[in-house]
Amino acid sequence: MRWWDLPQVLELEAVLFPEDAWSEGMFWSELAHARGPRATRRYVVAEETAPDGTARLAGYAGLAAAGGLGDVQTIAVAREQWGTGLGARLLADLLQHATAFECDEVLLEVRVDNTRAQKLYERFGFEPIGFRRGYYQPGNVDALVMRLTVQGTGTEI
Repeated sequence: MRWWDLPQVLELEAVLFPEDAWSEGMFWSELAHARGPRATRRYVVAEETAPDGTARLAGYAGLAAAGGLGDVQTIAVAREQWGTGLGARLLADLLQHATAFECDEVLLEVRVDNTRAQKLYERFGFEPIGFRRGYYQPGNVDALVMRLTVQGTGTEI
């Protein structure tokens, strides 16, 4: 993801997460840590070709890494792309980079009412480890915390 992707990212963010969408400033802060030899973030976008031949955003994802721990910050897929495997491809990219960042574990939070995403994470080997009550605001929706061990256990990414 680069700065010029942000208008489309913010548009999709608002559509998919109307109550708790990230702000432009949050994305800028994350992108500030995604380049250079000391990068601790990985942000990626997926594009599709529109009928008129222009590229349009189909999804995006982000990972933060520090001290052997990765955290899936976000995964978003345009509704018209649901069921195409794009979410799995975005997650696979993040997990490959978690290995490159030498992460031992990857954590994530997912809304308790987002069973579609939970099933995707379970297919990749994530296991539930707890809850964060009222994590998603302002809707006061709980988050399920999930973890994947990626180093030293034979888990392949």
